[in-house]
Amino acid sequence: MCGIVGYVGRSQAAPILLDGLGKLEYRGYDSAGVAVYDGGAKKLSVHKAKGRLQVLSDMLDAGAAVPGTVGVGHTRWATHGAPSDVNSHPQVSRSGKIAVVHNGIIENYAELKAFLQGEGVSFVSETDTEVVAQLVEYFVDTGGVGLLEAVGRCLRRIEGAYALGIISADEPDRIIAVRKDSPLILGYGQDGMFLASDVTAIIRYTREVTYMDDGEAAVLTRDGIQCYNTFMQPIEKEIAHVDWEIGAAEKGGYEHFMFKEIMEQPEALRHAIFPRIREGEVYFENFSLTDDYIRGLKKIYIVACGSAYHAGVVGKYNLERLLRLPVEVSLASEFRYMDPIVDGGTLVVVISQSGETLDSMAALREARRLGAKVLSIVNVVGSSIARESDEVLYTWAGPEIAVATTKGYSTQLAVLVLLGLYMGRVLGTVSGRERAEAAAELLALPEKLEKVLEQRDGIQYLASQYFNHNSIFFIGRNVDYALGLEGSLKLKEISYIHSEAYASGELKHGTISLIEEGTLVIALGTYEKLFDKAMSNVVEVKSRGADVLALTTGDRRADMEKIANGVMTIPSTHPLLLPSLGVAPLQLFAYYVALMRGCDIDKPRNLAKSVTVE
Repeated sequence: MCGIVGYVGRSQAAPILLDGLGKLEYRGYDSAGVAVYDGGAKKLSVHKAKGRLQVLSDMLDAGAAVPGTVGVGHTRWATHGAPSDVNSHPQVSRSGKIAVVHNGIIENYAELKAFLQGEGVSFVSETDTEVVAQLVEYFVDTGGVGLLEAVGRCLRRIEGAYALGIISADEPDRIIAVRKDSPLILGYGQDGMFLASDVTAIIRYTREVTYMDDGEAAVLTRDGIQCYNTFMQPIEKEIAHVDWEIGAAEKGGYEHFMFKEIMEQPEALRHAIFPRIREGEVYFENFSLTDDYIRGLKKIYIVACGSAYHAGVVGKYNLERLLRLPVEVSLASEFRYMDPIVDGGTLVVVISQSGETLDSMAALREARRLGAKVLSIVNVVGSSIARESDEVLYTWAGPEIAVATTKGYSTQLAVLVLLGLYMGRVLGTVSGRERAEAAAELLALPEKLEKVLEQRDGIQYLASQYFNHNSIFFIGRNVDYALGLEGSLKLKEISYIHSEAYASGELKHGTISLIEEGTLVIALGTYEKLFDKAMSNVVEVKSRGADVLALTTGDRRADMEKIANGVMTIPSTHPLLLPSLGVAPLQLFAYYVALMRGCDIDKPRNLAKSVTVE
């Protein structure tokens, strides 16, 4: 992990590589490097540095100091070997002729390393990636084959997940790209060809891209790209046009991407909701799940990781209420190891912002193996999960750059409600009146969210009162508990404060022993049906000395102010949509707390945007 960029063309490569890596900084990393073929010296010029990309850029005069028109670059999160210049990518073969950048994990690297060491190959790094570079060179030297054939032989022996960009001083006019379970995108430019792990890295240079599929390889030259299937047979790939604006991946005057994306949520919701509601009913264009299939369903599984999993927990409450079908929510990393009871009567809903999350992809494939249909809710068009699903509902949130998701999560919530209303009509479990009321509130949701975001100065003040706490508890019931899971995650992701979310009724079963004088408890009480019980839990923790910051609706503000130390409010709305409004104050609170603690908000430590390793 975590970011790959490659370029072969007529322009100087290093400035393009560094620019592309800069666009991938949001994915998280601890070191960076580039390898460029120097035609004058007739060798690879490799430069790497631990720390921020700026260190490498300063060292190379923003790339101007590195001649050459073909190269690869990488930002790395350490998996094998600690962050260091030596362990940074690109990794090179012992002769220095072959350089490799790699996202993913080579699971049998130790076995391959032992084999190569037995053949007299010495290693300089602790990485699994160096094994790839050394093995490719071994096949070139011992087999007398070209780079592409050597890469093919290498792939037949490595196990695991990988996206690879490979260059060789002996074949300096090309880049070899291969992928398995880790995303790679090919870009077609007028001045050359591009390789990247995310389209944001190359959108400045081209809008024409191809999404590589598992097991595929590609050879990039300055004049074109040839793709190959798993048997190394030439294939034709569809070229897609990226139609979002470059500015969507820029900060646009905001200090941080996360704050920008929080503020973009109303517009993102308009994109996700408005085209799908007509005359009070939900419609999905070209939806392939037939009414007969929906009527035959016995169970729904929601499978996801991180924030998407939390959206799924909200979805469970809402879908069971709307559909009267059992809904189970599973962490994608656990799904395939738990012998799930899944068959043709089960719909598996996979939720992923990036559409490339490895655990979610593996869960998808397991669900299909067991006979279930898979509906995915993803943001990135053409992503792996979207392509492998039976049906996909895009969230249309636009590019999300900050590691901590905001508009990705809120649009997932909205799409889950849309799905529930659509299926509820088919099943006859939701009346026409309720569908119309919920649809009207969905259409009003963006404007109501704008009202919530206008309260940011008050939320910033509350953050200034509590940013120095080192352990915080979120409590709530029903959808408020589900919302608390996401609020807690946002806080710990970017502020590094220990934070946990609990169902309020569970406090007395152990957790209340942790509440002491001055402990901060964030109490969620937006769900009117259980408001009185939420108030009882607030009294319970207050009596143990806790400071309470509460979130409720405007209608209940006065009641909550009688007990809580501080109160945040949201407008009243349909119960299905309370978390869609409630998440914004929690996002803002986490943002301002992290800002006051001096944290690197867009690039929190140890985290990556798209998790492509298990």
